[in-house]
Amino acid sequence: MAPIAKAVTVSLKELQDGTVSLDTLKEAFGPDSLGILLVKDVPPDYHRLRHHLLSYSSYLGNLPKSQLDKLENEKAKYLTGWSLGKETLKDGQVDTLKGSFYANCAFYVDPTLDCAAPTAEFNADGFPEYLSPNVWPDEATLPGFRRTFEDLCRLVIDVAVLVARACDRFAEHEIPGYPAGYLERVVRTSTTTKARLLHYYPQDPTHLPSPLAMSDAAANDPSAGSGHGGDEGEGEDEDDWCATHLDHGCLTGLTSAMFVDESASDPTVAAPEIEAAPSLPAGEVLWPSPPPPLSPLPELDASPDPAAGLYVKSRSGRTAHVLIPRDCLAFQTGEALERITRGRFKAVPHFVRGARAELCEGRVARNTLAVFTQPNLGEEVDMERHVSFGEFAREIVAKNTVF
Repeated sequence: MAPIAKAVTVSLKELQDGTVSLDTLKEAFGPDSLGILLVKDVPPDYHRLRHHLLSYSSYLGNLPKSQLDKLENEKAKYLTGWSLGKETLKDGQVDTLKGSFYANCAFYVDPTLDCAAPTAEFNADGFPEYLSPNVWPDEATLPGFRRTFEDLCRLVIDVAVLVARACDRFAEHEIPGYPAGYLERVVRTSTTTKARLLHYYPQDPTHLPSPLAMSDAAANDPSAGSGHGGDEGEGEDEDDWCATHLDHGCLTGLTSAMFVDESASDPTVAAPEIEAAPSLPAGEVLWPSPPPPLSPLPELDASPDPAAGLYVKSRSGRTAHVLIPRDCLAFQTGEALERITRGRFKAVPHFVRGARAELCEGRVARNTLAVFTQPNLGEEVDMERHVSFGEFAREIVAKNTVF
């Protein structure tokens, strides 16, 4: 199997106090890094919100097609609302292994906004991917979904602001002329940050299995997954659920994945209402009245396949398995941050490997949330070539979407 990487970890308090060393940041994001930072001791609400929202991912992904169709936005190239089979993996293969729900996070800046405001250069007709309003399931279909989604995204962005502040300290020290507080301002004030709630469907054991756990040599062999090779899955695609790619924003906030046995906890069956936590003071409840009627689903203790999950390809070309603890948030570097820092921080290729059906008792789904903190469309991400984020992002979207 590919080795498990030990990611750099810092505490929320260290970020708040500004005591994360420059060497630590370089180890996490620099040229020889894995491009990922774990943040522990996150706010207490995180654990509840993560469990609730990732449960909603299973409820959402199992809605009837007629209801999911109403959540699609073809004009926005499926980058708001529901998307399934609309994106391409490697070699132009259409992705039908996972469903995604996209939402603009402009609400972080202004609760009344459903997307960024158009400008003279970027308008809804010319750039609907970022300038189309959110498409939410109605309360009758998924009560409490929108509120939970927005609350968790706000928390993730709050922590991303602190990570960005630490990155600024590094950049101000290392890059001549770097604008003070640039990345923190970008993350804090952006109305184009986008969140993606993912539901990786249970794999059908009657179909070809996911790749077998690779040996170290196979995992780090460039020919592996290309149809050349022999034993231990060398001829299989290792990035079967999410093809190897770079994020194109600044910092991507990631929750740990939640694994749900959907045969034991059927998300198509109505569930009882979420009750107030018994540890709260008398008279206080977790949610304003009425509470959402969908209970969080039971979470498996771990992935049934230890080889499943997030993989990064290091600067040296080696593949490593990265584990995100359930009580931590992870932040990955994106291409915009690499440009902003003039290469001092590097975006890292990464992919997701599926759980082998033969190791799963039941129908095991994988749910997770990614929050892509991104500059506003007119913000320069390449200060030497004067390239805006909107120009840069348009090229990326064109390559990855089925039109």
